[in-house]
Amino acid sequence: MFQGTGKRLQRGLHWIWAQEGSPARRARGLAAGVFCGCFPFFGLQMIFSVGVATMIRGNPLLAAAGTLVSNPLTYVPLYWFNYLVGRRVLGPGSSETDMGDISRSTLWAQGWDFTNRIMLGSVLVGAVLALLLGLLSYGLFRRREAMTKVRRSLH
Repeated sequence: MFQGTGKRLQRGLHWIWAQEGSPARRARGLAAGVFCGCFPFFGLQMIFSVGVATMIRGNPLLAAAGTLVSNPLTYVPLYWFNYLVGRRVLGPGSSETDMGDISRSTLWAQGWDFTNRIMLGSVLVGAVLALLLGLLSYGLFRRREAMTKVRRSLH
């Protein structure tokens, strides 16, 4: 199952380095993708990330790749963490009901309470991760670009 994982990771990193654009453009693209990847919009994250990257002048291919922060291995822990962050900010919710008291209105209230908390958590977690990864990748892209210029000047 994990055979060739190192090779795939190496090819993926090479692909990221080979993307066009300034270090800032590439970093903005990755950050947009990570931000959008933190939302539970299965199947739409890449579309949203390309839109956000376009608005902030980021690399759209790296934005699409950045959404892979959420994948079948990370969905449950990421979204559960996002929900807990939102719950921490907004509180436990007003519709904590007993299972014997379930009605259409209490079910809707619980759905809205959950949705509000996971969406707020997704915004907060996504913003922090995007900021951190954006700054880190910007530094790495700049460093790589400077090293490439030095190598070219030596030849």
